[in-house]
Amino acid sequence: MVQKISRLLESQINLRLILVSGKTKEFLFSPNDSAADIAKHVYDNWPMDWEEEQVSSPNILRLIYQGRFLHGNVTLGALKLPFGKTTVMHLVARETLPEPNSQGQRNREKTGESNCCVIL
Repeated sequence: MVQKISRLLESQINLRLILVSGKTKEFLFSPNDSAADIAKHVYDNWPMDWEEEQVSSPNILRLIYQGRFLHGNVTLGALKLPFGKTTVMHLVARETLPEPNSQGQRNREKTGESNCCVIL
């Protein structure tokens, strides 16, 4: 029985989710689970000690991994997350995802910078 549980844990990915408030909780997921699957699972199993941060819908929960928002269809397996180790992600409530590179483009427009070089 212990060996069976051990094998199950070895095929799961342990996620430690951190809220903006700093509260954390760990969950086990399959590599086939997508960001949308995780948001739904967390919403359906919202921890009691996160009650103050409860959201109205799983559709506004977003995962951030290594500084980037994960789109709903991205699976944990596609991220090549390690089995048997804890991976940390942030969980935030946000209606929409930012456009890719939109912040960098806006900053360049404001400063007048370009990606060109002048060689003398």
